[in-house]
Amino acid sequence: MPPRTRPAEAAAELARRDRTLAGLLRRHGPPRISGPAPASARFGALAESIVYQQLNGRAAASIHARLVENLGGSVTPGSIAAAGLDTLRASGLSGAKAAAVLDLADKVTSGTVSLDRIGRLPDDDVVAELVQVKGIGRWTAEMFLIFTLGRLDVWPVDDYGVRVGYARAWGLPGPPVPKILADLGERFRPYRTVAAWYCWRAVEER
Repeated sequence: MPPRTRPAEAAAELARRDRTLAGLLRRHGPPRISGPAPASARFGALAESIVYQQLNGRAAASIHARLVENLGGSVTPGSIAAAGLDTLRASGLSGAKAAAVLDLADKVTSGTVSLDRIGRLPDDDVVAELVQVKGIGRWTAEMFLIFTLGRLDVWPVDDYGVRVGYARAWGLPGPPVPKILADLGERFRPYRTVAAWYCWRAVEER
């Protein structure tokens, strides 16, 4: 397997191709995108992503902290299953999110979703594996690809922040719809994650 391109190198390559990205790189520096997390961290990352869905950061962080505390400090398939629905709900999870976390634990335990091998799968296969879990859609799977597996060519066209940031950075009158954004992102291959990261930074500039 060839060595992984460093995010800073990917950003420099995109900056050579695109003047707007060159400006974003100057203003925000190299992208802060971590390498792949260890396999032992993958379940906890997915459970946390379910908790954070459709909540602001502070509220989600509070619920997640309470969940970790109620699980004895360890978010694993076993601790989730042992806790059961009532403990998850008492931690602040909605019924749907509690069911999703329980379904994740069940599918990982049964081997339906294999987090040990998922890091070796192509991006589309990772998405296909994860969306088997209740409450995990394409967006959540793409965030897992970016922030847990450290993949550099993910273009989350359904992410509102990416859409808004692209419009602001490139001077569009409004956020492009996902289908248009997908086409616009083609020129950033194979480093579309890096372009998405700078779209998020563009949102923060205003």
